Formats: sequence, C-alpha cells, structure tokens
Amino acid sequence: MVSPLDGRTDGGPWASPALLCLALALALTLIKGTQLFLRRQKLLKTFAQFPGPPTHWLLGHNLEFQLDQELGKISSLSEKYPYAFPRWLGGFLVLCQIYHPDYIKALLSRGDPKTKLGYRFLIPWIGKGLLVSNGSRWFQHRKLLTPGFHFDILKPYVRLMADSATVMLDKWEKLAAQGETVEMFQHVSLMALDTILKCAFSHHSNCQLVRDSNSYTQAVSDLTSLVAHRAFHFQYHNNFVYWLTRNGRRFREACEKAHRHTDQVIQKRKESLKDEQELEKILKKRHLDFLDILICAKTEEGEGLSDADLRAEVDTFMFEGHDTTASGISWTLYCLALNPEHQQRCREEVQDVLGGRDTVQWSDLAQLTYTTMCIKESLRLYPPVPVVSRQLSSPITFFDGRSLPADQIISVHVYALHRNPSVWPSPELFDPLRFSPEMKTSRHPYAFLPFIAGSRNCIGQQFAMNELKVVVAQCLLRFEFSPDSSRIPVPIPHLILKSKTGIHLRLRKLPAS
Repeated sequence: MVSPLDGRTDGGPWASPALLCLALALALTLIKGTQLFLRRQKLLKTFAQFPGPPTHWLLGHNLEFQLDQELGKISSLSEKYPYAFPRWLGGFLVLCQIYHPDYIKALLSRGDPKTKLGYRFLIPWIGKGLLVSNGSRWFQHRKLLTPGFHFDILKPYVRLMADSATVMLDKWEKLAAQGETVEMFQHVSLMALDTILKCAFSHHSNCQLVRDSNSYTQAVSDLTSLVAHRAFHFQYHNNFVYWLTRNGRRFREACEKAHRHTDQVIQKRKESLKDEQELEKILKKRHLDFLDILICAKTEEGEGLSDADLRAEVDTFMFEGHDTTASGISWTLYCLALNPEHQQRCREEVQDVLGGRDTVQWSDLAQLTYTTMCIKESLRLYPPVPVVSRQLSSPITFFDGRSLPADQIISVHVYALHRNPSVWPSPELFDPLRFSPEMKTSRHPYAFLPFIAGSRNCIGQQFAMNELKVVVAQCLLRFEFSPDSSRIPVPIPHLILKSKTGIHLRLRKLPAS
C-alpha cells in the first residue's frame, strides 16, 4: 500500500526503484574500486624490486613522457636505472621497460607471445598474420612463408628496387634544380610502397607519379597514419568510441578499399591457376613472386592458406616492409648528410663497385662493405621499430635475480638499447667502424636489434637490408646530401620511428661520371 502521508510503499524507502539502482551503482563502484586498489597494490609489490621515476597514482608517467621527448627521456633514464624500470601507463597498468642485452636475451630467447596492447589495432587491417598471431598458427604460417624469402626469390627483386629508386631520384632532380629542400620520408615511403607492390603482387602501380585518392596505395598510406594516431591517443582505444569518430569511419573505409584490392589480386591469380597449363607454367617459374609463394604454400596435411589468411599475410608484409624500410632509408640519408666524410667514402665505394653503371645489381650488394657499415650504424641510432613488447606466458627470472610473474607485459626499448652507454661507448657518435668484422666478435649478440632477435625476428630482414643498400647506393651516385639546419628532425615512436618535423635535406645534383 501507498501511505497518503508520504507516498512510500509499505516496503520502506529501499523499495524505490531509483534508490535501488543508486545502491547497486554504489556497490558496483565500491567493488570495482576495491579490485583496482588490490590490483595496484599487487603491481606495486611486484615492481618494488625495480626502482624507477616517481609516478602519479592515477596518471602514471603519462604526463612525464610526452611524445616528442619520450625517446630521449627513456634513454637518459636507462643510465639512472640499469637494465630496466617500470613504465606506468596509468594507475593500474604497468609494463617493464628493458634496454640491456642480458635482460633482452632472457626474454627473447623464450618465445613469449606479443602483447595485445597496441597490436590489436592492426587486426582489422592486416588480420592475424605473422605480426600479431601466436602459438601454433604463427609457427605454421612462419614455416610456410619462409621459402618466400629464399636467396633465389630475393635476387630478382633487386632490379625492381633499383627501378623504383630511379623514379624517385628523377623526381628529386627536378626539386633540386629548383633549390628546394626535400622531405625524405614522404618520397621514400612512396618509393618503398611502389617496391613492395611490384615484389609482393607483381603490380606496377605508378604510385610515385600518380596519386589517386581512391587508389590502394592511398588506402595503405591512410591506414598507417590512422593506426599510429590511435595507438598514441588513449581515448580512442575503446572500439565503441573509436568507430563513432571520424577517424574510425576513415579507417573502416580505407580497410574496405585495401581488402577489396587485395582480394581482387588474389582471386585473379587463383583463377589463372585453374588452368592446368598456367599452373604448370607458374610452378616452373624460376622466380616466384611473394603471392605465388603464398598461393602455392601447403601445410603438411596438404592444405593451402585460406583467402583470409592469404590477405592477412600479404597485408602484413605490405605494412612491415613498407613503412619500416622507408624509415631506415630516410634516417640513413640523414645520418650521412650529418657526416659528409662518411657520405663521401660510401659514394667512392659505390662508384668503384658499380664501375660506371647507374643502377645496383645483385652481385654488387656483398661488395658494398663500408656502405653496409654506415647503414647499420644508422639503424643503431635510429631503429625503424623503436619498441616491441611481449606478454609473459610464465614467470621469468633475470640474471641479477629479479623476477616478474606470468602475464606481465615487458617492453623491449630498442632505441634506448642502441644508445645505452654501458653497451655502446660514446653512443651518440656516428661511428660505422662499430660494425667492422673485427668488432662483431666482441659485441653482445643482443646489443644490436634493428630486426629484433629470437624465434620471432623479422622474416623480411634480408629483403629490407637489400633495399636499403640498393636505394642508398643509387642516391649517393646522383646527389650530395646536406642537412637543413632550420628544420632539425625530432624522432617520435609511432608504430615505426618517424620525425615529428619531417626529415628535410638539401640535395645537390652530382655531375654524371
């Protein structure tokens, strides 16, 4: 009954639906708050053995590590906190930042899976390919794809790389004649994308000369920038929130465009394989392209990859072999611009090896010894992938007795490792002789990780190194590079190592030899 005096039911004030909802919300908030408190206490106990910089109880280190200062900040902290320190991404999420070879060896020799933090944003685009897959699926696909990077497969790619580089250099010649500085990454990225399309798809896109807003190449360019933007803006980590934003809609549209193109390429090739004569012709080809390898790959049970798996692996190779290579080439040219004496020595070596030719051939690569040393020193100072992470599948104990439990995230900070003064004397100095043959024997095997190490090292690292040598060599034949002192690059850790301000260089056309 309802009282005429106060409108309450006989059940008392707690019978009111609004009050019941409020009580339930308070109870849930209390439970969640207690869980978070206990989680933080557990994390604090776990990391009590790892000293680190002061942290805010709610924001963690988010205010301290600004994007354009993060790399330098962590490099300086590596001197204060040997081997590792805890990096708090908030009050209740922490990862262990490691940057010493002995710590990294203990982790990467185990084969722990990659953490979902960050990598999951790539899945709508590249699927569960080699980059993000784990366990038996990863092992099976790695085994199937390894033949695609055999010596005989990579050899004809050199000509395609040289052709793409020539297109870029012809564009630079016009810009140099106008006295303009050139922003390296924009041009090199298109060149690397052009190369990947030719090698992976046998697809000649002409993307360096014709920019079509509806093209596959534009979709790839949009996707890489959108993924990087999302990864570093925590308010967009929630899928429900992100898909409602303008960038979320752009991401979906670009994904559909990229997938539609890749599906068409795969289906067209599969249709051609239905013809027995065409199939026999492809199987007899001396040089298969990457898509040939994928389509013809068979498991031990005789099963091939599904269309979704094919697309995932092609898109993965597109992403990993495009932006990462562009980063490596751009930063190498920047390092050589800063060090003209090394630039000239590399140029003389290239001229001597090529003997009057203007394009690099496969047989030249092994003879570019000093140029290779300069490329590796540039990769040390500016590693294309500055950070990778793993999630422990079981507890780990490091050589100094400190340990971490299962499920803990560990971040390998390659940028800080490569500038760690306890590993590299005078780490800021550009010294290619660090990579001379006699120095290799005295270096820790986990001190230099431009392509990571262990079972999950980069499957395309030889492809990448070949492209670096080809492009850098041909650049040095055509131009002399010098820095633009008015626009100094600011390295930032996007998915790959980019510059917040671009990489602007001055180019001087060299007389024909």
